[in-house]
Amino acid sequence: MSLNAAFVTLLTKVSYLAGALVLDDGLRDTKSKYPLVVMVTPDLPQEVRDVLIKRGIPMREIRSLQPGEGVHSLATADARFQDTWTKLRAFELEEFDRVVLLDSDMLVKENIDDLMDVPLPPGGIAAAHVCACNPRKFPHYPADWTPENCAYSAVSSPTAPPTAPAEQPRPYSQLNSGTVVLKPSLELAKDLYHFLATDERVPTFSFPDQDLLTTFFRGKWTALPWYYNALKTLRTIHTPMWDDKVVRCVHYILTDKPWKVRESKEYGVVNSWWWAQYNKMSDKLRVEDIDGWKLVSATVAP
Repeated sequence: MSLNAAFVTLLTKVSYLAGALVLDDGLRDTKSKYPLVVMVTPDLPQEVRDVLIKRGIPMREIRSLQPGEGVHSLATADARFQDTWTKLRAFELEEFDRVVLLDSDMLVKENIDDLMDVPLPPGGIAAAHVCACNPRKFPHYPADWTPENCAYSAVSSPTAPPTAPAEQPRPYSQLNSGTVVLKPSLELAKDLYHFLATDERVPTFSFPDQDLLTTFFRGKWTALPWYYNALKTLRTIHTPMWDDKVVRCVHYILTDKPWKVRESKEYGVVNSWWWAQYNKMSDKLRVEDIDGWKLVSATVAP
């Protein structure tokens, strides 16, 4: 009997609709056995929901999740993270034995169904490390985010095993929440929400759900290889590790999402992968749902 499992993403606004559709299309093109389930919040417009329905993408209605009022604030440059606490609702989806939580700014290039079989620590999760290089030298990023402290600096080749989570240097203990393998549990979800509501470290978090997962699952997360969450920046700053042919799932981090620009000097190759998948998806959408096609087309670069 096949595992009752799903890939899950969060969609709270129309500006990420193209990303979610490309994520779904990549999973289909790579012959995944598992559906993409989209968690949606009550304020997501019906016209966006209609596009998902016509594409045959199942939805789960969830409530927004936030820390208490005034508890946590974000740097202006990171305002896009405001909704990401809500990703933690994936732990409530007990209808599934296993969930792989993916951000909607990702592209699946190769089949990743094997993530459904990754062993998890008791009460734990699996994820890839953060890249702590801070190549754009953002002043609001942690001071210890330097290349020498980055776990990926210790990975010598594309297929070398990932560095094990460790307390020193501190970034070795930090995960990136773009790809998270988990076993849903309402009990675990309640513990996470209690942590969010009460832990004194929450106001210090730079990256909402990501820092919460790192802290809550300290000593209880397993490192995935980089290629399941291939941050687009890794291609230029960790060249010994990166191989285009090894990449399985690309993560388009930072504010310059591929759907916002047609040309990118720095990320032209990885962005071209996204646009190729988008164009295939868009051609199908134009035939099947012209209104949906118009809606999505209005959210991407001309």
